[in-house]
Amino acid sequence: MIFGEYIMKNVLELRKFVAPEFIFGSGARLLVGRYAKNFGARKVLVVTDPQVLEVGLVEPVFKALREEGIYYEIYSNIKTNPTADQVMEGANLYLNQHCNFLVAVGGGSPMDCAKAIGIVSSNRKEVHEFEGVDKVAVPSPPLICIPTTAGSAADVSQFAIITDSRRKLKMAIVSKTVVPDVALIDPETTLTLDKPLTIATGFDVLSHAIEAYVSNASSPITDLHALEAIRLVSSNLIPTINDLGNLDLRGKMMLSSLNAGLAFSNASLGLVHAMAHSLGGFLDLAHGECNALLLDQVVEFNFEAESRKYREIAKAFDLKVSGRDDDDVKSLLLNKIRDMKEEADINYTLKDVGVTSQDIPELAGKAMNDACIITNPRRPTQNDLEEIFKNAL
Repeated sequence: MIFGEYIMKNVLELRKFVAPEFIFGSGARLLVGRYAKNFGARKVLVVTDPQVLEVGLVEPVFKALREEGIYYEIYSNIKTNPTADQVMEGANLYLNQHCNFLVAVGGGSPMDCAKAIGIVSSNRKEVHEFEGVDKVAVPSPPLICIPTTAGSAADVSQFAIITDSRRKLKMAIVSKTVVPDVALIDPETTLTLDKPLTIATGFDVLSHAIEAYVSNASSPITDLHALEAIRLVSSNLIPTINDLGNLDLRGKMMLSSLNAGLAFSNASLGLVHAMAHSLGGFLDLAHGECNALLLDQVVEFNFEAESRKYREIAKAFDLKVSGRDDDDVKSLLLNKIRDMKEEADINYTLKDVGVTSQDIPELAGKAMNDACIITNPRRPTQNDLEEIFKNAL
């Protein structure tokens, strides 16, 4: 099939695209009181984490709510990877304090936790019952998300990722009922991020965009967002980590996160995320770090299944691929990703973060059951996953 025929075939396929209302730009977070009032908020549960509270990013949100005469409670007992127990604790607070609205302020952890608190509160069920795709019967109460990292894109996505500490894995909850009602995306909130977190969230964006673009559920609409995200993150991540206070660069990283989120929320993800969910739940590692450690290995595994699309990804990295065969393009792309990792000080492996060869069968087994594996462009076996994990040691 030639390229033009491929595009026309994809254009004519039925595809759903779900996105919240979002406001992007400096000062967007200050609109939270007005939006909450318009939604009829009487009492808000503000979901955040101790670090975001400590640096003062939530105070303007409190002030905006007070100015509109809206009461609020705070739930901030949230780890880097929010757990099922924390979700249930937050839902109990929401219900006991008679809240009718949710505002999440923070990175992926508070936003995912707020999403899960919402569906637990509206359905009166344990959070485990929503694991998988389209398992939520009753939508969440109204939710506004204010992201403070340029990475997770939970503020625009149909995903909520919650750690099950008993099974030592991350559960993926995928449902349009967890798409926030409004996202207030303010690049100023990312100026407090340190270098390690900027790096981890940046590689989360890159993984989102690449996986969404090669997903077997992608479409021309998601492809536009995915490629733009790759262009933005590949050209701005390293400059940003070398100039953390540059608001212009922070804005470009936040825009890359938004584009990647719109792409993966609708095209879903793939093997990097399936394996990262397993790895992060097993060792309680930061999600973006897990993605970074696995990304190049998965690209190498998947390349043959979607060589045409990986060629377009290489172009988005500004690599010169004209006249080169697929093997050359694959080498160029893998070298570029690995060079970015080296420049970002990700010069270590799974072994360095505590993975042993004995852990690999369990990690691979859990990844095989992750919802993200369904849309990976190449269907892997358990042995394939074990080999990828071994190569990443």
